Amino acid sequence: MMASLSNSWSTASGAERRGEKTTSGKRFVLAILAAALLLGATSCAGPEPEYRPTSTIKEVMDSVVDVNADLLWNSVATEVSAKGTIERAPQNDDDWKALRRSAISLIEASNILQIPGRMVAKPGEKSENPGIEQSPEVIKTLIDSDRASWIRHAHGLHDATTAIIKAIDAKDTAALLEAGDTLDKACEACHKQYWYPEGGFGSGSVKKGP
Repeated sequence: MMASLSNSWSTASGAERRGEKTTSGKRFVLAILAAALLLGATSCAGPEPEYRPTSTIKEVMDSVVDVNADLLWNSVATEVSAKGTIERAPQNDDDWKALRRSAISLIEASNILQIPGRMVAKPGEKSENPGIEQSPEVIKTLIDSDRASWIRHAHGLHDATTAIIKAIDAKDTAALLEAGDTLDKACEACHKQYWYPEGGFGSGSVKKGP
C-alpha cells in the first residue's frame, strides 16, 4: 500500500514538473515574441527627427531677425536736429561686443529659417496688415512652390551678415555702414518675393508648374 502511494505521488510530482516546464517554456516564447514585436514597432517608427522646429517663421522674424537687424542698422547713424548734427557709432569695446552678439544671432537665424517643417505662422493666425502684407497661407504657398528661392534668400541674409561681422571684428565704422546697406538690400529682396502683396510693394507670385 505504501509503495502504491509512493508511486502515485512520484507520478503526480513528475506530471506537475512537466506541466511547470511546459508553462515556463510558453512564458519564455511569449516574452521573446513580445520583445520582437516591440523591436519591430520601434524600427517601423523610424529614427527620431533631427530637428524640432517649434517657433514659426513669423516668430523667428519678429524675435530674432528684426530685433537684431535694427540694432545693427541703428549702431551707425547721423542725427540732425535743431541742436545740430550728431554722429552715432560704437564708442568702445563693449559697444562692439554687443553688436557682435546681435550679428551672431542674425547670421544663425538665416540657418534657422531653412529648417524643414517650420510653419509660417500659427494655425488660424492672420496678417496684421492685410493689403500691405501677404497672408501666412500665401507666403507658405510661395515658399513651398519654390523652395530653392527661399534657401537663396536665406543665404543672402547669411552673406550680408558675414560682411557685418567682418566689419565689427575690424572695428571699422565705415565698413559697418556699408555692410548695413547690403543687409537692407538682402532683406528687401526677400520681402518683395514673400511679404509684399503681388501688385503692391513687391513682385512675389506663386510659381506655376511646367
